[in-house]
Amino acid sequence: MRMLFLFSLLFFLFFHSSSSSRSSSESHIFIYGGCSPEKYTPNTPFESNRDTFLSSVVTSSSEASFNSFAVGNDSSSSSSSSSAAVFGLYQCREDLRHSDCSKCIQNSVDQITLLCPYSYGASLQLEGCFLRYETNDFLGRQDTSLRYKKCSTKSVENDYEFFKRRDDVLSDLESTQLGYKVSRSGLVEGYAQCVGDLSPSDCTACLAESVGKLKNLCGSAVAAEVYLAQCYAHYWGSGYYDFSSDPTNGDNVGKSIAIIVGVIAGFAILVILLSLCRNNMRKYTCLPHMINLNHPFLLRFEFN
Repeated sequence: MRMLFLFSLLFFLFFHSSSSSRSSSESHIFIYGGCSPEKYTPNTPFESNRDTFLSSVVTSSSEASFNSFAVGNDSSSSSSSSSAAVFGLYQCREDLRHSDCSKCIQNSVDQITLLCPYSYGASLQLEGCFLRYETNDFLGRQDTSLRYKKCSTKSVENDYEFFKRRDDVLSDLESTQLGYKVSRSGLVEGYAQCVGDLSPSDCTACLAESVGKLKNLCGSAVAAEVYLAQCYAHYWGSGYYDFSSDPTNGDNVGKSIAIIVGVIAGFAILVILLSLCRNNMRKYTCLPHMINLNHPFLLRFEFN
């Protein structure tokens, strides 16, 4: 019975690791990430506050698509305590269900701790959600700095219809004050979103800046996306552009992180197996029966 329970547990762990690392959900596609060069010392108040923040965003994301936090921010405390404060927020794309938002944020938390260990500040943008924390209070403060851009390698020239449709979509996107907007004109589609703590006027200003950069930086590209610190805008010509054929349209960093997580999980499980086998009276038969190197869920990764 004990061996059957152990096998069931291992099967679940391997299956969960494998299915998570090969998730096909577009909301988990890696867009960009950044880490502050300043590092904190482990087992300090800042690390405790950061862990509290990360735990809070996972809990909150199952109920709300946006929330902001200030952890350890006590104005009456000493300067050393206030320097340990963590300010952060998360946001999911408005069209995601709460369950998908929660999965995306959990994925972000897992990735940001691997990408930015011991960093005082970090940000991570996935296709479906955004996560950011810092030791300085940035919440609600306007910031239109460029964080990431991508222009399709394919472009169009002298196509009046395309540019008219594109400009109609972009004009519609930059006029929104609602925080999230989807627009379409003919074969051109697009969507845009602001961070949830921006005022309507600041959101409009941010999107105007984002749309301006789309035109200036990507010119006649048939698809483009620009991410600023507090908003982003995308457009694409569905009759002109095939995302699946773009060699740069891949979640390579996300796959690398999934591989790291899988290897660590596999190693941890192997250590558990060895520990259990030492306590098993039939030591000489334990490992050959329990570890099958050809098992379909044993550290198997796909590279597409």
